[in-house]
Amino acid sequence: MLSSIAIDKVIGISQLAGAEIMKVYAQDFDVQTKADDSPLTIADKLSNEVIVTGLQALYPDIAFISEETKLTPYEERKKWNTFWLIDPLDGTKEFIKKNGEFTVNIALIENGTPVLGVVYVPVTGVTYFGHKEKGSFKIQNTQQQIHGGEHYTKKNKINVVGSRSHLSDETLQFVEQLKAEGKEVNFVSSGSSLKLCLVADGTADVYPRFGPTMEWDTAAAHAVALYAGRHVLSAVNKQPLLYNKENLLNPWFVVE
Repeated sequence: MLSSIAIDKVIGISQLAGAEIMKVYAQDFDVQTKADDSPLTIADKLSNEVIVTGLQALYPDIAFISEETKLTPYEERKKWNTFWLIDPLDGTKEFIKKNGEFTVNIALIENGTPVLGVVYVPVTGVTYFGHKEKGSFKIQNTQQQIHGGEHYTKKNKINVVGSRSHLSDETLQFVEQLKAEGKEVNFVSSGSSLKLCLVADGTADVYPRFGPTMEWDTAAAHAVALYAGRHVLSAVNKQPLLYNKENLLNPWFVVE
């Protein structure tokens, strides 16, 4: 299935969705609250419409899960071997704050693992993508292959990236433990799925996430990190995150 996917067209869909987001970003907008108390704007909805319509036009036989579309019952979706996993606007809180740190996330999942992921940053125009057969790349004027480099435990100076909106006590303890081991730690704050991408391109060395995330929050950037030589591992059992679980809540994890 992966070989039939045109990555440039998926990137194009993410950019079209980003253009709709930026139209809203440039003006005043209302903020609603969803049942889980997370924020929702018209930009989320417009981006979702562009992505779902675009993917279904190109690949009508591939099912999808999106944060902004009613979830297919597990009894049906557990039979899916391949599906799209979409977050039309990851980092809505950052979008509302207008700090630019939000993304459009589109992932293709095969047998529980992301095999393709596109992360588009509307404010900067930067695109990250990871592809099982091609590797991971960052597009900013030119396209460059990225690789996270040496594992953080082998370094004396470590850049730890963390959430700008969700910094937890456990994350601070993770940093303090590194310092106790004699590491020189620099903490980098960032929003949305950009944190995983910063580990993928080597800007950061590790991203500990000891707080709630959903599968659509991580899938696309998981692919970018994975095919840049990094891993997204459960903090509980050190196994890779899996997708299309009955409960779409991720466990705590570390990107390393």
